Amino acid sequence: MRPYLFILLSLILTINTSAQTFDQLNRVSNATIDAYYSDGHQQRAAAITQRMEKALTYHEHLLGFRPTVTLLILAPSDWNKYTKLSMIYGMPHYTSEKTLIVAAEDNAFWKSFVPPMDQLPVALRDQIYKVYTTEDSSLSMRAFFDLLAIHELAHAFHMQGNIGMQRKWMGELFANIFLHTYISNNEPASLPALTLFPEMVVASGTEGFLFTSLSDIQERYAEIGQQYPRNYGWYQCRWHVAAAAVYNSGGTEVCGKLWKVLRKQKESLSDDELNDLLEIEVDKTLAEIIRHWDRDTVK
Repeated sequence: MRPYLFILLSLILTINTSAQTFDQLNRVSNATIDAYYSDGHQQRAAAITQRMEKALTYHEHLLGFRPTVTLLILAPSDWNKYTKLSMIYGMPHYTSEKTLIVAAEDNAFWKSFVPPMDQLPVALRDQIYKVYTTEDSSLSMRAFFDLLAIHELAHAFHMQGNIGMQRKWMGELFANIFLHTYISNNEPASLPALTLFPEMVVASGTEGFLFTSLSDIQERYAEIGQQYPRNYGWYQCRWHVAAAAVYNSGGTEVCGKLWKVLRKQKESLSDDELNDLLEIEVDKTLAEIIRHWDRDTVK
């Protein structure tokens, strides 16, 4: 199976768009957040905005904090007008600490993650058809990528909340726990779309990857993300799978526990100190996943 992987460059916040206006876009009416969309996408923009509002409110109650986010839902014709990061169309991303951009349309990028169906076991092929078939009967990972805006929202929470993540990879793992917690409690019907693709990628192994350890991604985060995108995508899939395991172990409370521990812990911890703290204060499964990451990596 070709390891179709994605790049989640969640922390690329180098462009300050605070002075940018959105006069050429349409404003989502009756929204509690600032949300704008391209012509012809009113219905989809309303649905995406409603999900983001619900996720903001849900996690505000869970974590006791609410960041400020401006949401742009863009057609391909508007994409490059508002993002100067050369980001491929379809990848949710920030252009500032508060401006989140998502795609309004299905696209070739999302479709490119569909594996060669004739090479898959029948049971897995049937699952993919069931979960990732679109309205026009084609296959696309749109259902998965649509959920990643909530992963990005998690970064707004911890960045604007000045939460020290202790590790670069912990920021990503937190974002996936945040996402999985929201979906489990608010949109459980979307769980297959969230979990099937990462499980498929992780199960395919690590052949061809130069980096697989948490120390690798900690020390070479930017390098792996920029120069080895497939390898970075594998890490994100592992974090997705880990987030599901942590939620299944600790339930809804685990996200809040992790937030509180990281907010309280101001001093930098060693690996052993961090694992011990997580095991005692958050969830044993979370600590075990981190502690045995290398042992449990599928070769």
